[in-house]
Amino acid sequence: MSDPAAQPEAAGHPSAAAPQDSHRTRIAWSEELLAYDFGPQHPMNPARLDLTARLCRELGLFGHPSVHVAAPHVADDAELGTVHTREYIAAVRRVSEDPAQAAPERGLGTDDDPAFAGMHEASARIVGASLEGAEAILDGSALHAVNFAGGLHHAAADRASGFCIYNDAAAAIRRLLDGGVGRVAYIDIDAHHGDGTQGIFWDEPRVMTISLHESGMSLFPGTGFANETGGPGAPGTAVNAALPARTRDAGWLRAFHAIVPPLVGAFRPEVIVSQHGCDTHGLDPLTNLAVSVDAQRAAALSIASLARRFCEGRWLATGGGGYELVEVVPRAWAHVVGIAVGRPLQLGAPTPPAWRDYVHERYGRSAPATMGEGADLWWRSWDVGVDPNDALDRSIMATRREVFPFHGLDPWFD
Repeated sequence: MSDPAAQPEAAGHPSAAAPQDSHRTRIAWSEELLAYDFGPQHPMNPARLDLTARLCRELGLFGHPSVHVAAPHVADDAELGTVHTREYIAAVRRVSEDPAQAAPERGLGTDDDPAFAGMHEASARIVGASLEGAEAILDGSALHAVNFAGGLHHAAADRASGFCIYNDAAAAIRRLLDGGVGRVAYIDIDAHHGDGTQGIFWDEPRVMTISLHESGMSLFPGTGFANETGGPGAPGTAVNAALPARTRDAGWLRAFHAIVPPLVGAFRPEVIVSQHGCDTHGLDPLTNLAVSVDAQRAAALSIASLARRFCEGRWLATGGGGYELVEVVPRAWAHVVGIAVGRPLQLGAPTPPAWRDYVHERYGRSAPATMGEGADLWWRSWDVGVDPNDALDRSIMATRREVFPFHGLDPWFD
């Protein structure tokens, strides 16, 4: 059994069969976001943002009548302080002004997070982008918001980690709560566990953090197991699906649908914030999953559907990890943008010739010819049954057994 929204479509874009909802979408973009740059040898290359923005522009997404593209502000210390400690923000400022003052005890100046001049402003601008998306949802000027430069989910309240200085998604969630939203569901489909966001909201019953990731047994940060279920004041609000290495499309989508929709339905959020790290892809150099761009798009469609069903459409989407700069990141995030705009791009659609030319001229690489990969997106529904000899099913069952009872759900059948 499979989700009809996940099926491949005929050539051409946008999809004629896609929902044509009338809504407003705010997209954060400015070339100033390219300043988040750890250096030419670092995997977090800002080229991935450049190529994503150019692809979106060439596809006509930035110019769609319902879209407002806005250059974000640099979040101030008060805004950052809603999720980060005063001492940590001060440490980032010191390193930003003088990279020689590395603070490895704060995760600053390490191999993962090298110090660079202007680090504070570059990181705080990404936070500003997600905060503005949250504010637009709160004031009704947008139903959907996208910050594909964001999703920096490893940053903790008091330290940097895993290429992440400030946690923009957490700041956006806090802004939504402070603005009167009663419950927020955070859905993280990055290959790495969303440990920073989970930690910040560990004991916050108004936030459910759901992370679908490669097991910490084989991948950084080594956390995110099924028995991590939230603090004493918020039991069952941290949800972790630790998937086996080499999980492919069918298994990944099976895990998503076995865990995410039932819990979102039980939690009944008023807004969904999602993190779309695309390092789950089989070509990603840092991870061990084997998920296609097509399946990543299918998950984004499902998240948008959950927002329509439970949140009256209110949805803030961020980027995240993703280190295959040409084949994967631009297409994966252009699909997220297209879905947020209400104009999902067909998998068989050709990539714009002007974009392909730019990729070749600027980066000396051949760009993919189409927006999809022709993947088989069939997946087996959980209600078909559990195979106890299958490592993936054991992982899914562990998560359901740990968390579902907190929400009145049966681990075997719901």
